[in-house]
Amino acid sequence: MTDTAPSPAALDVANKASSNHARRRQLLWRFAIIVVAVATVTVGWWFVTQRGIVNSGNAYVAADLAQVTPLVAGAVKEVKVVDTQSVKAGDVLVILDDADARVELAAAEAALAQARQQYRQALASGTSLSAQVGASNASVQQAEAALAAAMAYRAAAADALQRRQALAASGAVSAEELVQARSGLAAADASLDRARATVAAARATTASSQGQLAVNRVITGQGDMDTDPTVAAARARVDAARLALERTVIRAPVTGVVTQRRVQIGQRLAPGTPIMTIVPVGNVYVDANLKEVQLRSVRIGQPVELVSDLYGGDVVYRGQVVGIGGGTGAAFAIIPAQNATGNWVKVVQRVPVRIAINPQDLAAHPLRVGLSMEVSIDTRD
Repeated sequence: MTDTAPSPAALDVANKASSNHARRRQLLWRFAIIVVAVATVTVGWWFVTQRGIVNSGNAYVAADLAQVTPLVAGAVKEVKVVDTQSVKAGDVLVILDDADARVELAAAEAALAQARQQYRQALASGTSLSAQVGASNASVQQAEAALAAAMAYRAAAADALQRRQALAASGAVSAEELVQARSGLAAADASLDRARATVAAARATTASSQGQLAVNRVITGQGDMDTDPTVAAARARVDAARLALERTVIRAPVTGVVTQRRVQIGQRLAPGTPIMTIVPVGNVYVDANLKEVQLRSVRIGQPVELVSDLYGGDVVYRGQVVGIGGGTGAAFAIIPAQNATGNWVKVVQRVPVRIAINPQDLAAHPLRVGLSMEVSIDTRD
């Protein structure tokens, strides 16, 4: 049997099939090399730029809101602001009727003037009382001198009676002289009793004057008029009344935007009644609620990049971690989860992490409370 040579057409088909197979193998190798290169670049990019980065979209802008409340009672006289209005710290927000406060201030100032007048009267009384004490001492000395004279007069009268009584038996002294001597002794005794009473009265008057002087020195001897307790108390009441008058003008405690205004002209306000809220848009921060598995490497002071849904990815904020919450959000919920039940299901918990935003970035692109944020925390330190 003889072999037949392949036809030219069959050779041509075989060559084409071999060429296509080689081309496919070459394309597959090229695709594999590209895939490996892309994977290598991706892994390298992730290792260099994304390793240690904690990302979360559960983050929102927050701020320490300033609640505006009146400190004194009064009727609203004028309202200076409206919702969405920007104000600076110290700007006038609301003016209350100050008639009652002015009356209280006038009464307190009058009481202060009266206290100062009483202090000056006490000073003048001190000089008068000192003079009275001196006069009383002189009266005591004068009474004591009169007592000494009365005692001498009584001694002389007693001696005269005794001598006449000794001579009466011999008849040398008449009965009339004896009666006169006895009358003189009685008069001397009366004068002595009167002198003793005068001395006692003078001493009592002196003691009373000295007591009044001591009381006056207690009042005026604590310092000058400004340190006197009565004057100081009256001055404190004046300061309180003046402060109440100043508080009838309600001013902005912080710089921000007015929201939730709930006050109208003519409304009677009580102390502590919320009338509006001021949002300090220049001092906002971000609370990122991270999963518990994301907190392993998060530390205070780590840098953060933030993107707001308001501006998109073209605006990137810089910030840093300034605090980590003391518990999960569920732990502080109004109705906490009852995990000690038979139908318990494990849920990944989230912990709030506070992030401060760079003030320059915030000034260039202001944010509002409640806006959504995307945060990326660099934990590679």
